[in-house]
Amino acid sequence: MRKHALTIAFGILFLLALIGQSVAGFIEFNQGQEAHGEAPVDFLDFVTSSGFIVDVAENWQSEYLQFFLFIFATIWLVQVGSPESKQPGEEGPGTDEEQLVHEHAKPTSPAWAKVRGWRHTIFSNSLLLTMGAVFLLSWLAQSIAGTTVYNDEQLQHGQRAVTWLEYIASADFWNRTLQNWQSEFLAVGSMIALSIYLRQRGSPESKPVGAPHGTTHESG
Repeated sequence: MRKHALTIAFGILFLLALIGQSVAGFIEFNQGQEAHGEAPVDFLDFVTSSGFIVDVAENWQSEYLQFFLFIFATIWLVQVGSPESKQPGEEGPGTDEEQLVHEHAKPTSPAWAKVRGWRHTIFSNSLLLTMGAVFLLSWLAQSIAGTTVYNDEQLQHGQRAVTWLEYIASADFWNRTLQNWQSEFLAVGSMIALSIYLRQRGSPESKPVGAPHGTTHESG
């Protein structure tokens, strides 16, 4: 438990927040049903509805896009003074020796770090590939569920339903999407910039308290 406390803690927080969102959303939805003289739905129907799925998926896709772009950007871009950045001059994927692969691998290195070919290529980029895959899947789920929600509203107002392609080109879709993306980009950019001048003792996301502001890629 102690060795995995960080992952466990955030896993619990995620589940609690998701449960809380589902309960609050369920109550709010049924209040809206009652206000419009319509029958309430049960909890299972609500959490499997397009409305709930689109709310969850649009947050997931923006979070994983944030991680995908941050992981990719930090391969090639640097920020002097930030512990989130490599040192200037260290841009790029690194040498085999630095990455402990092929003949430079240690006995305890993962098996796919020691081999060559497609397995090594996949493993070398597995974090970026996974983040990108989750982003695309959650974006797809958001767009499909969002199409259903949008068409329900269209029908309620006596307007025609739209296709999936029409919906992902609509203002409604991009309003939902970009309001999440801009907040993620702001949060990452703020973390990079503020960590140059501000400190948090004991956190690996911060430089040591006494480190000069210009110190790059050093954790406290």
